[in-house]
Amino acid sequence: MSTLEKKALEYHKAGSPGKIATAVTKSVASQDDLALAYSPGVAVPCVEIQRDPELAYDYTAKGNLVAVITNGTAVLGLGNIGALAGKPVMEGKVVLFKKFAGIDAFDIEIDETDPDKLVDIIAALHPTFGGINLEDIKAPECFYIERKLRERLSIPVFHDDQHGTAIVVGAGMLNAVELTGRDIADVKIVCSGAGAAAIACLELLVDIGARRENIFVCDSKGVLSTARELTEEKRAWAQDTQATTLSQVIEGADVFLGLSGPGLLSQADVQKMKASPIVFTLANPDPELRPELVREVAPDAVIATGRSDYPNQINNALCFPYLFRAALDSHASTINQEMKRACVTALAGLARADARFGKDYVVPGLLDERLLSEVTPKIAAAAARSGVARKPVDPVAYSARLAALAQDLL
Repeated sequence: MSTLEKKALEYHKAGSPGKIATAVTKSVASQDDLALAYSPGVAVPCVEIQRDPELAYDYTAKGNLVAVITNGTAVLGLGNIGALAGKPVMEGKVVLFKKFAGIDAFDIEIDETDPDKLVDIIAALHPTFGGINLEDIKAPECFYIERKLRERLSIPVFHDDQHGTAIVVGAGMLNAVELTGRDIADVKIVCSGAGAAAIACLELLVDIGARRENIFVCDSKGVLSTARELTEEKRAWAQDTQATTLSQVIEGADVFLGLSGPGLLSQADVQKMKASPIVFTLANPDPELRPELVREVAPDAVIATGRSDYPNQINNALCFPYLFRAALDSHASTINQEMKRACVTALAGLARADARFGKDYVVPGLLDERLLSEVTPKIAAAAARSGVARKPVDPVAYSARLAALAQDLL
């Protein structure tokens, strides 16, 4: 067992096992307090909420509470390890919600792999929460589960493995394209990986200006082409091409986007790309090709990974706390494309406004205090503009309140 593995086990076991606990937010120091916290006083808000369900946001924790839900079928790079074994990851997600946005969250591990049953279980739980974060559910079921829940529920449902990755990739890509003097509409993109995260990234890149006809996707069997039998999700990205391998299709590419596995990109592949290539090797913990090996053959490349020990870490924690903070505070019924796009442009702008902006700084760092106060209001404004916000938010006062919260949290 490595030193890191030993430290990780000690960290999770020390003191109170795990990483989270609940806290009481009201005084319970007297008999009178107890009479208000529970019977008989607690009946009064119950009656008010029955009369007007929106009052749950005033009288309960619903408005600051997110469910982090998994069935353990696609946990990190560990695969289908089951619901219980995925619990440390879900607790970790709860920690990030609290640390970066002051959001309370419960982790819920559901021992169910049937998509329809899982949808029914999650839907039945929804009155407790202001939002639902789906996590580590395997493809293609994750697409169906998220879609069905979004159709049924009037609170935000967000599969972070798809959309969180896509948003941060989109922000980094906008800046990488600008730094290398390209137009996103003209770049040739080669993607290694055709799972949930990859497909969500490609859809968002198209949304911010990339052209579908310039995007080539490879899965474990090679290039997605019209000659192959493919699933519905993959068929949408099939190209009429004679290329069958990554090494063939990467010739003349501007961008490599890796959401697959270690060692799937070679230095020879990078050399086939255009000058100043954009290389996002996001497989974790071991990327498709290590940055130092990319740099050996392409010194002018813009490189991003999913790791914290290299520049330009593409980390979902740059977006999901702020998306949910904005959605909760505006009582948004969903997290829609306009809100995701606002998050992309806000993150990209935050990096550009930093003196460190350059090839080694195309996305902000995780501990940047500006994230909460500058990204979140832009998302809330997008929710209002697009008609999904049910509560108005004053942008100036909101930004000031979030800046104060960031000081307390960080």
